Amino acid sequence: MSDQYPPQDPYGKRPGDGRSDGQSPYGQAPGGQSPYGQASGGQSPYGQASGGQSPYGQQPYGQPSGGQSPYGQQPYGQQPYGSGQYGQQPAQQQPYGQQPVTQGEPPLWAPWYGIPFPKAFTRFWKKYVRFDGRASRSEFWFWALWWAIGNIVTGTIDTAIGGSDSNVVGGLWALATLVGFIALTVRRLHDVNMSGLLALLFIIPPVGAVFALVIGLLPSVPAGTRFDEPHRG
Repeated sequence: MSDQYPPQDPYGKRPGDGRSDGQSPYGQAPGGQSPYGQASGGQSPYGQASGGQSPYGQQPYGQPSGGQSPYGQQPYGQQPYGSGQYGQQPAQQQPYGQQPVTQGEPPLWAPWYGIPFPKAFTRFWKKYVRFDGRASRSEFWFWALWWAIGNIVTGTIDTAIGGSDSNVVGGLWALATLVGFIALTVRRLHDVNMSGLLALLFIIPPVGAVFALVIGLLPSVPAGTRFDEPHRG
Protein backbone atom coordinates (compact mmCIF):
# COMPACT_ATOMS: atom_id res chain seq x y z
CA MET A 1 0.00 0.00 0.00
CA SER A 2 1.37 3.39 -1.00
CA ASP A 3 1.47 6.19 1.50
CA GLN A 4 -0.55 9.32 0.78
CA TYR A 5 0.91 12.72 1.20
CA PRO A 6 0.07 14.50 3.16
CA PRO A 7 -1.26 11.87 5.47
CA GLN A 8 -4.84 12.15 6.69
CA ASP A 9 -6.13 11.26 10.10
CA PRO A 10 -8.71 8.56 10.31
CA TYR A 11 -11.53 11.02 10.97
CA GLY A 12 -11.04 13.13 7.90
CA LYS A 13 -9.23 15.94 9.68
CA ARG A 14 -6.14 17.48 8.30
CA PRO A 15 -3.16 17.52 10.53
CA GLY A 16 -1.81 20.77 11.87
CA ASP A 17 -4.92 22.93 11.73
CA GLY A 18 -7.49 20.96 13.72
CA ARG A 19 -10.08 21.47 10.96
CA SER A 20 -11.46 19.45 8.11
CA ASP A 21 -12.56 21.11 4.87
CA GLY A 22 -11.99 24.61 6.31
CA GLN A 23 -14.69 24.31 8.98
CA SER A 24 -14.25 25.25 12.64
CA PRO A 25 -14.66 22.54 15.22
CA TYR A 26 -17.95 22.01 16.99
CA GLY A 27 -19.98 23.77 14.34
CA GLN A 28 -18.51 27.22 14.84
CA ALA A 29 -18.63 29.47 11.82
CA PRO A 30 -15.41 30.77 10.33
CA GLY A 31 -14.46 34.43 10.09
CA GLY A 32 -14.93 35.28 13.81
CA GLN A 33 -18.66 34.70 13.85
CA SER A 34 -20.24 33.75 17.14
CA PRO A 35 -21.52 30.24 17.63
CA TYR A 36 -25.16 29.15 17.86
CA GLY A 37 -26.46 31.78 15.47
CA GLN A 38 -25.44 34.76 17.59
CA ALA A 39 -24.73 37.97 15.72
CA SER A 40 -21.29 39.46 15.73
CA GLY A 41 -20.28 43.05 16.41
CA GLY A 42 -21.33 43.15 20.10
CA GLN A 43 -25.02 42.67 19.41
CA SER A 44 -27.05 40.81 21.99
CA PRO A 45 -28.55 37.47 21.11
CA TYR A 46 -32.21 36.70 20.52
CA GLY A 47 -32.95 39.95 18.70
CA GLN A 48 -32.16 42.25 21.66
CA ALA A 49 -30.62 45.63 20.86
CA SER A 50 -27.16 46.48 22.11
CA GLY A 51 -26.13 49.42 24.27
CA GLY A 52 -28.53 48.60 27.15
CA GLN A 53 -31.66 49.32 25.10
CA SER A 54 -34.62 47.02 25.20
CA PRO A 55 -35.82 45.35 22.02
CA TYR A 56 -38.36 47.03 19.79
CA GLY A 57 -37.51 50.48 21.24
CA GLN A 58 -39.34 49.86 24.54
CA GLN A 59 -38.07 50.46 28.06
CA PRO A 60 -38.00 47.45 30.36
CA TYR A 61 -41.19 46.52 32.17
CA GLY A 62 -43.37 48.68 29.96
CA GLN A 63 -42.00 52.04 31.19
CA PRO A 64 -41.89 54.79 28.53
CA SER A 65 -38.65 56.47 27.62
CA GLY A 66 -37.61 60.05 28.48
CA GLY A 67 -37.80 59.66 32.28
CA GLN A 68 -41.59 59.62 32.41
CA SER A 69 -43.40 57.56 35.01
CA PRO A 70 -45.63 54.70 33.86
CA TYR A 71 -49.39 54.93 33.59
CA GLY A 72 -49.44 58.74 33.21
CA GLN A 73 -48.16 59.47 36.72
CA GLN A 74 -46.20 62.66 37.36
CA PRO A 75 -42.51 62.37 38.28
CA TYR A 76 -41.64 62.39 41.95
CA GLY A 77 -41.97 65.81 43.56
CA GLN A 78 -44.59 67.18 41.14
CA GLN A 79 -48.22 67.43 42.15
CA PRO A 80 -50.75 66.48 39.44
CA TYR A 81 -53.40 68.89 38.24
CA GLY A 82 -52.01 71.83 40.23
CA SER A 83 -53.14 70.54 43.62
CA GLY A 84 -51.13 71.22 46.75
CA GLN A 85 -49.24 68.65 48.74
CA TYR A 86 -51.42 65.74 49.92
CA GLY A 87 -54.42 67.25 48.13
CA GLN A 88 -54.38 70.50 50.14
CA GLN A 89 -55.21 73.79 48.48
CA PRO A 90 -52.28 76.22 48.12
CA ALA A 91 -54.16 79.06 49.77
CA GLN A 92 -57.24 78.67 51.87
CA GLN A 93 -59.86 81.41 51.84
CA GLN A 94 -61.25 82.86 55.01
CA PRO A 95 -64.80 81.59 55.69
CA TYR A 96 -67.60 84.06 56.21
CA GLY A 97 -67.55 85.66 59.63
CA GLN A 98 -63.76 85.54 60.07
CA GLN A 99 -61.19 88.17 59.19
CA PRO A 100 -57.43 87.71 59.00
CA VAL A 101 -55.54 89.36 61.82
CA THR A 102 -53.27 91.08 59.30
CA GLN A 103 -56.14 93.30 58.14
CA GLY A 104 -55.98 95.28 61.36
CA GLU A 105 -58.90 96.91 63.13
CA PRO A 106 -62.01 97.18 60.95
CA PRO A 107 -64.01 100.43 60.75
CA LEU A 108 -66.69 101.10 63.34
CA TRP A 109 -69.55 100.40 60.96
CA ALA A 110 -68.30 96.83 60.38
CA PRO A 111 -68.31 93.87 62.76
CA TRP A 112 -64.99 92.65 64.16
CA TYR A 113 -64.78 88.87 63.90
CA GLY A 114 -62.16 87.37 66.20
CA ILE A 115 -61.71 90.59 68.17
CA PRO A 116 -59.09 90.42 70.95
CA PHE A 117 -60.38 90.55 74.50
CA PRO A 118 -58.87 93.96 75.41
CA LYS A 119 -60.16 95.54 72.18
CA ALA A 120 -63.71 94.43 72.99
CA PHE A 121 -63.75 96.80 75.97
CA THR A 122 -62.65 99.90 74.06
CA ARG A 123 -64.81 99.11 71.02
CA PHE A 124 -67.89 98.88 73.24
CA TRP A 125 -67.45 102.48 74.33
CA LYS A 126 -66.60 103.70 70.84
CA LYS A 127 -69.89 102.23 69.54
CA TYR A 128 -71.86 103.04 72.65
CA VAL A 129 -74.87 104.49 70.82
CA ARG A 130 -74.41 102.81 67.43
CA PHE A 131 -77.57 100.84 66.69
CA ASP A 132 -76.64 100.36 63.07
CA GLY A 133 -74.33 97.70 61.68
CA ARG A 134 -73.49 94.34 63.18
CA ALA A 135 -71.58 92.78 66.08
CA SER A 136 -69.77 89.46 66.07
CA ARG A 137 -70.15 86.76 68.69
CA SER A 138 -66.71 87.56 70.10
CA GLU A 139 -67.69 91.22 70.51
CA PHE A 140 -70.85 90.19 72.34
CA TRP A 141 -69.37 87.57 74.69
CA PHE A 142 -66.14 89.45 75.45
CA TRP A 143 -68.16 92.45 76.52
CA ALA A 144 -70.39 90.20 78.67
CA LEU A 145 -67.20 89.04 80.39
CA TRP A 146 -66.04 92.63 80.87
CA TRP A 147 -69.46 93.47 82.32
CA ALA A 148 -69.20 90.59 84.80
CA ILE A 149 -65.71 91.74 85.82
CA GLY A 150 -67.11 95.25 86.31
CA ASN A 151 -69.84 93.90 88.59
CA ILE A 152 -67.26 92.09 90.72
CA VAL A 153 -65.06 95.18 91.01
CA THR A 154 -67.91 97.58 91.80
CA GLY A 155 -69.41 95.13 94.29
CA THR A 156 -66.07 94.89 96.08
CA ILE A 157 -65.85 98.70 96.25
CA ASP A 158 -69.40 99.00 97.58
CA THR A 159 -68.66 96.45 100.29
CA ALA A 160 -65.46 98.26 101.27
CA ILE A 161 -67.04 101.70 101.60
CA GLY A 162 -70.58 100.98 102.82
CA GLY A 163 -70.99 97.35 103.79
CA SER A 164 -72.90 94.61 102.08
CA ASP A 165 -76.05 96.71 101.70
CA SER A 166 -74.36 99.40 99.64
CA ASN A 167 -74.86 99.33 95.89
CA VAL A 168 -73.98 102.83 94.81
CA VAL A 169 -70.98 102.05 92.63
CA GLY A 170 -72.59 98.93 91.26
CA GLY A 171 -75.73 100.86 90.34
CA LEU A 172 -73.68 103.50 88.54
CA TRP A 173 -71.88 100.80 86.61
CA ALA A 174 -75.17 99.23 85.55
CA LEU A 175 -76.60 102.56 84.39
CA ALA A 176 -73.42 103.49 82.55
CA THR A 177 -73.43 100.29 80.51
CA LEU A 178 -77.17 99.94 79.92
CA VAL A 179 -77.51 101.88 76.67
CA GLY A 180 -74.30 100.46 75.24
CA PHE A 181 -75.38 96.91 76.03
CA ILE A 182 -78.75 97.45 74.31
CA ALA A 183 -76.95 98.83 71.24
CA LEU A 184 -74.58 95.85 71.24
CA THR A 185 -77.54 93.47 71.43
CA VAL A 186 -79.20 95.18 68.46
CA ARG A 187 -76.02 94.86 66.41
CA ARG A 188 -75.75 91.18 67.36
CA LEU A 189 -79.33 90.66 66.13
CA HIS A 190 -78.38 92.32 62.86
CA ASP A 191 -75.42 89.96 62.47
CA VAL A 192 -77.81 86.99 62.53
CA ASN A 193 -80.13 88.85 60.13
CA MET A 194 -82.84 89.64 62.70
CA SER A 195 -84.58 92.87 63.50
CA GLY A 196 -83.12 94.92 66.33
CA LEU A 197 -86.60 95.42 67.78
CA LEU A 198 -86.34 91.95 69.26
CA ALA A 199 -84.06 93.49 71.87
CA LEU A 200 -87.26 94.64 73.64
CA LEU A 201 -87.55 91.09 74.95
CA PHE A 202 -84.96 92.07 77.55
CA ILE A 203 -87.75 93.90 79.35
CA ILE A 204 -89.00 90.51 80.50
CA PRO A 205 -86.20 89.26 82.81
CA PRO A 206 -86.57 85.45 82.38
CA VAL A 207 -87.13 85.67 78.65
CA GLY A 208 -84.43 88.30 78.23
CA ALA A 209 -81.73 86.14 79.82
CA VAL A 210 -82.54 83.13 77.63
CA PHE A 211 -82.83 85.33 74.57
CA ALA A 212 -79.39 86.86 75.19
CA LEU A 213 -77.89 83.38 75.43
CA VAL A 214 -79.51 82.27 72.17
CA ILE A 215 -78.49 85.23 70.05
CA GLY A 216 -75.00 85.04 71.50
CA LEU A 217 -74.61 81.49 70.20
CA LEU A 218 -76.11 81.93 66.74
CA PRO A 219 -73.60 82.12 63.88
CA SER A 220 -73.28 85.06 61.54
CA VAL A 221 -75.59 85.24 58.51
CA PRO A 222 -74.33 86.89 55.28
CA ALA A 223 -77.71 88.55 54.66
CA GLY A 224 -77.12 90.66 57.76
CA THR A 225 -75.05 93.05 55.67
CA ARG A 226 -78.29 94.87 54.85
CA PHE A 227 -78.01 96.56 58.24
CA ASP A 228 -74.58 98.04 57.52
CA GLU A 229 -74.20 101.79 56.99
CA PRO A 230 -70.64 102.35 55.74
CA HIS A 231 -71.32 106.06 55.07
CA ARG A 232 -71.40 106.67 58.82
CA GLY A 233 -67.84 105.51 59.21
